[in-house]
Amino acid sequence: MKPSNHEFFMQQAIRLAFEGMRNGEGGPFGAVIVKNGEIIGQGNNRVATTLDPTAHAEIVAIREACRRLGHFQLDGCILYTSCEPCPMCLGAIYWARPRRFFFACTRADAAAIDFDDNFIYEEIDLPLEERKIPAIPLLREEGLKAFEEWRGMPNKFVY
Repeated sequence: MKPSNHEFFMQQAIRLAFEGMRNGEGGPFGAVIVKNGEIIGQGNNRVATTLDPTAHAEIVAIREACRRLGHFQLDGCILYTSCEPCPMCLGAIYWARPRRFFFACTRADAAAIDFDDNFIYEEIDLPLEERKIPAIPLLREEGLKAFEEWRGMPNKFVY
C-alpha cells in the first residue's frame, strides 16, 4: 500500500528525528515544512550541538522555510513534526501561520522519555509573582514610548 503524501512527509520528519538523535545533535525530534508538495524547510533538534535552547526541530525548519520563501510567514504551507509541539514551538507555528500542521507523538509520549514541557503550560497560567522564574515589570512608561512611536509610523509593516 502506497503511503499518502501526508504519511510520506511525516515519515521524513521522523527520519530527521532519528538522524539528529543518532548524530548527537539533540533529542529525537524532526520536522519538515511543505509547500505545493515540495519540502522547503526541514530540521531536527539541534539544542545540544548549537548550545541554543531554541533550536528545536520546528524552529529550525521554520527558519529555513522562511529564508527560502523570503518571508516570515508560511502561507499555504503544511508543517509535519515528529512530536506535538512544545509551547515555544507552538507559539512559533502560530506566528508563522502555516495552513495546518500534523504531529506524530504526543506531549505525553515525550514526557514519558523525560521531555516534559507540562511545567511550562502550568507556569503560563500562574500569576507573574508565583512563577518559578520571577517575571518583574520594569520601566513600562519608557517601554511604551517605542510602542507610541510604532503606532504613529506611516510605513510600518503590520503582522
